[in-house]
Amino acid sequence: MLVYGRNVAKEILNKDKKVQKIILQEGFDDKEINSLIEKSNFPVEYAPKYKMDHLSNGNHQGIILNIPDYKYLQLSEILEDSNFVVILDHLEDPHNLGAIIRTCEAAGVDGIILPKDRQVQVNSTVMKTSVGTLDQVRLVSVTNIANTIKDLKDNGFWVVGTALSDKSVDYRSVDYSGKIALVIGNEGAGMSQLVEKSCDYVVKIPMYGTTNSLNASVAAGIMIYEIIRDRK
Repeated sequence: MLVYGRNVAKEILNKDKKVQKIILQEGFDDKEINSLIEKSNFPVEYAPKYKMDHLSNGNHQGIILNIPDYKYLQLSEILEDSNFVVILDHLEDPHNLGAIIRTCEAAGVDGIILPKDRQVQVNSTVMKTSVGTLDQVRLVSVTNIANTIKDLKDNGFWVVGTALSDKSVDYRSVDYSGKIALVIGNEGAGMSQLVEKSCDYVVKIPMYGTTNSLNASVAAGIMIYEIIRDRK
């Protein structure tokens, strides 16, 4: 996996993470990063700016790291010691995923569950947006969300989905004191019908202005902290 940008590079190099190769733009002159690279002994390749631009999808700031792909956990690895997890139902925006990871770390959420297919995965943008919290949050990859919800229910979880519909109840009216799995739907389509039917509760955040919906990561933040507030 290619990740880029000076802040991400400093984070990875300071944490002694495995790096397969470092690609620097010709003339790269960041003294702090160059010092970290010298101490690391990772392979370094120099490249012209046009090649760096071709390899990255954003502002690389003169440095690209080739690191191993992110290793997700299995559901079985977090079930026994989890009381609050977040399920992402096919999110597409890496900025949303990164922001949700950061919020989950701040709130002490036990794990984030996401599907393998049709869902944004951990990439350079997610690493940047999560601002150094990725290593402190357990991410679980599953093949089927509906089956995962069944497994969670079998282990005592109540499943709460978020949707703006006539059947939804106010998010503040639910008792979150038990084991909770919070479902955040896709940015455009929301939760799939099958997932929504699997929820014990479907809740909504009231809209008092002209906006009819919230950004997925904002909605997740409100819901996560309401659950934490209610549990405490």
